[in-house]
Amino acid sequence: MKYIGRIGEYFEATKVTQENYKSTFELQENQLALLWFEEDGSHFTIDAKDYHLKKNQIICLTEFNQLETHNFTSARYLKFSKPFYCILDHDSKVGCKGVLFYGSATLPIINPEDKDLTTLNAVWDMLQLEMAAKDQLQLEMLQMMLKRILILCTRIYKTQENYSNIDDKQSDVVREFHFLVEKNYRTLHTVSEYADMMNRSPKTLSNLFKKLNAKTPLQLIQARIMLEVRRLLTYTDKPVSEIAYQVGFNDIQSFSRFFKKHEGVSPSSFRVKEGSK
Repeated sequence: MKYIGRIGEYFEATKVTQENYKSTFELQENQLALLWFEEDGSHFTIDAKDYHLKKNQIICLTEFNQLETHNFTSARYLKFSKPFYCILDHDSKVGCKGVLFYGSATLPIINPEDKDLTTLNAVWDMLQLEMAAKDQLQLEMLQMMLKRILILCTRIYKTQENYSNIDDKQSDVVREFHFLVEKNYRTLHTVSEYADMMNRSPKTLSNLFKKLNAKTPLQLIQARIMLEVRRLLTYTDKPVSEIAYQVGFNDIQSFSRFFKKHEGVSPSSFRVKEGSK
């Protein structure tokens, strides 16, 4: 079922099956989505990486993700536009910026426990009832239901990623770092540049991520660059030199060394390998 408002508000909450998935997953500009799998066995390539999804796992998608479906079973699907609900404008209420969306070089995969599923299923059922309502309060009610799901998913994912090891203020610093990397990875490649933007020291950022048992800040910056490079090599015909320039490298030699260090092969070899799949 879909809700379409007067000023571009778009919200979709539906079940996707083998029969209708092919026309479903493409996201338009300023759209975000959650895909909640109802069975084991779905297999995707997302941004040139393979994912085999299990029952009840939830993935978070943006318009920038490149998704190829190899096998699909069934899932619940939420898709919404920025005019319907802007997670950036409402970050203080939902807190998913830099966690679920706009801030990770790795696809966020949420693994709810049984207690989480009880709540998520209840909210989904309420959402279906609200989708059928056609009164002047429908928009507000749908936004409330979406907000509830986003908060639940954020809490679950933060628990998975050891955010309990840091306090709320430190969590906000980590999320802001992720978000700033997402906005600036093409031009800013060092931890000190981000630390300056955040009025923090590089050491402070490193210590925070160490508490999360996560990648270092530098590894996260480089992982985001690599994600974009893999996308461009796999899904476009742009020359390697142009791709290098696009992600902030001034010469092809330093870019090729950077890529081979992380991927184990040259950019050209990677493109040939991906093209043969």
